[in-house]
Amino acid sequence: MTKLSVNINKIATLRNSRGGNNPDLIKTALDIERFGAEGITVHPRPDERHIRYADVYDLKKVIHTEFNIEGNCTEQSFVDLVLANKPAQVTLVPDAIGQLTSNHGWNTIEHKAYLTDMIAVFKNAGIRVSIFVDPVIEMVEGAKATGTDRIELYTEGYAKEYAIGNKQQAITPYIAAAKKANELGLGINAGHDLDLHNLKFFAENIPGLLEVSIGHALICDALYLGLENTVQLYKRQLQTSV
Repeated sequence: MTKLSVNINKIATLRNSRGGNNPDLIKTALDIERFGAEGITVHPRPDERHIRYADVYDLKKVIHTEFNIEGNCTEQSFVDLVLANKPAQVTLVPDAIGQLTSNHGWNTIEHKAYLTDMIAVFKNAGIRVSIFVDPVIEMVEGAKATGTDRIELYTEGYAKEYAIGNKQQAITPYIAAAKKANELGLGINAGHDLDLHNLKFFAENIPGLLEVSIGHALICDALYLGLENTVQLYKRQLQTSV
């Protein structure tokens, strides 16, 4: 079954808005694990507007499930942070400094040499590497050439098409990208704008989907449904995955 990794950035955003430690990020992460999530994801940014670098060190000490750190490896501080903490997985995203949220995958052809070098740095430290890619066959093939272990399919395009009723149009490029990844021996993760409405259809149709990383939608749903119930509802959407 596809694993659920919960991105807790929004918990940190709420905490930071008032100072202090309410909500308690560490306790929330442990509770999310206890409620059934198979992983915790964080995406620290240089301005520390949500996850702080110190949070990563604190989380590393207590996380029992898979710890996934996302970020842009062009920032040396991010590279140092990951190497110091050695999570189970690092997910490399091509964010610009100050970017509100991730909005595209790597051009794995244009940046092949750079990605190859950076991926080797993390893999040599015993860290599994996943890189953010759009659902484009050439980008998946390019990812394979970099030496990455996995790709994370950027799913905003899927979510937008699904929301206006174009379910088949939404999923088609992702199926093709997943089939190519499977053919090349790449693991498949996915994330961005997946939610309770569109997750089940995505999971049912993507062959070999190993993990989804979900934060914003899950935390928003938890405001109405409760955190424990929400984690279970998301896990339920993944039970019929291929």
